[in-house]
Amino acid sequence: MTSLRKLGSSDLEVFPLALGGNVFGWTADEARSFSVLDAYTAAGGNFIDTADVYSAWADGNKGGESETVIGNWFAARGNRSDVVLATKVGAHPQYKGLSPNTIKAGAEESLRRLRTDYIDLYYTHYDDPSVSVEEIIGALDDLVTSGKVRAIAASNVSPERLQELLDFSDREGLARYAAIQPHYNLVSRDTYEGALQEVASRAGLAAVPYYALASGFLTGKYRPGAQVDSARAAGAGKHLETERGRRVLAALDEIAEARGAEHATVALAWLAAQPTVAAPLASARTVEQLPALLAVGDLELTEAEVAALTEASA
Repeated sequence: MTSLRKLGSSDLEVFPLALGGNVFGWTADEARSFSVLDAYTAAGGNFIDTADVYSAWADGNKGGESETVIGNWFAARGNRSDVVLATKVGAHPQYKGLSPNTIKAGAEESLRRLRTDYIDLYYTHYDDPSVSVEEIIGALDDLVTSGKVRAIAASNVSPERLQELLDFSDREGLARYAAIQPHYNLVSRDTYEGALQEVASRAGLAAVPYYALASGFLTGKYRPGAQVDSARAAGAGKHLETERGRRVLAALDEIAEARGAEHATVALAWLAAQPTVAAPLASARTVEQLPALLAVGDLELTEAEVAALTEASA
């Protein structure tokens, strides 16, 4: 049985792989989404991540599709209390930015779609420099105090601003970020490593990296000349054109073969071994894609394997 990990300073305990909900209601219809959610939780998974904006970018969608699917699944399964549910505010076309009114109205809409009366982990999706730290934390603290949100977190924020937000929470004794969701993987290390990771580490934040598999590149299925049927193929394929991408692929090939593991599992295990990381975030649009993701809970890389991947991705 894979053991759960404590999420920063919160009292939330999560499976070491967060299941991304960006595909639900987009590349996975409701029936297929239910199958993925069922298989993930049946395997012991309990950490589901979505956002109010998913998937407003798709033709015919207006945002909220993923939350609606997850809410319907909760209603059908009666399992809300078994899941640590994360969603985000600030990017929905009708609830853009982080003004206190937007944060609170966005939360009410998310609760309605998710068919629940509380959100376990509530992220500010993108920073909004036009709003003061006092207003952002004040609004989030109101949601925590009212019981609508259990813990708060940040995504897409600069180290300086994150420090300001944390300092204000500490100074005023208000709700404080417990986690951070950075863009971080074997071929994209620059956004998180350095100043942002240092702030997170000092503050005891748990990191839940998104694009953990670089839009699928780190699954190993992208090779020169290979055609991949995926909505994200163009984004993933570009890493083949870089020396770093090719070095990482070669290192993954070697370790995956030696350990009898999937490339995706090895790539996620490298992330899981990094300082501050509690659970990488990855999505699956089919049940068949899940085992390689779930296996991260059972694969611990050796120091030499972590070092080899770190060097290849430098």
